[in-house]
Amino acid sequence: MQGQDSQDALLFGEEDDNIGQTKSKLRHPLASFFHLFFRASAIVVYLLCDILSGRFIACMVTIILLLSCDFWTVKNVSGRLLVGLRWWNQVDENGNSHWVFESKKTQSVNATSSAESRIFWLGLIVCPIFWLIFVFSTIFSFKLKWLAVVMMGLVLQWANLYGYVRCKVGGKSNLGNMAKNYLSAQVFKQAMTKTEEP
Repeated sequence: MQGQDSQDALLFGEEDDNIGQTKSKLRHPLASFFHLFFRASAIVVYLLCDILSGRFIACMVTIILLLSCDFWTVKNVSGRLLVGLRWWNQVDENGNSHWVFESKKTQSVNATSSAESRIFWLGLIVCPIFWLIFVFSTIFSFKLKWLAVVMMGLVLQWANLYGYVRCKVGGKSNLGNMAKNYLSAQVFKQAMTKTEEP
């Protein structure tokens, strides 16, 4: 199942092509809740930490625990249940590291709902952007004691985002080539529509 093609699971709010079988209800409400809970909680605690508590160590430990719970939940539970994707790293007997990216077979995609897919991808994309903003605001405001915390948030959240995007587009494909192909297709489409206009 390593490196399945990109048609296996819904991406970024795509609708399921099976007309009449699209499920908009949440089939896994608990997984959906915790997918967003740990992410949002870490961000809220970071934003309110100076206001509610002056104790840096307690805030730092709380944020890192929330980020760790989020990383584990997204990587091991919500990705598998909400969109049918999972990834991991395994080390062979020679000590070489191999990344494995899996996605469900096409016929089992019906077990995922478009609402859960939207929740998953929205949470997966928006939260790392917040941590990136926090990194720059920490540097520019000279609150360097928070730099390790926001870097941890950025690294953990981007690692999950990268892993799931690789699952979606195929484990062996090059993301740069995929973006280049998409852009060239869009330019070609634009050129074709302009030549068709009188």
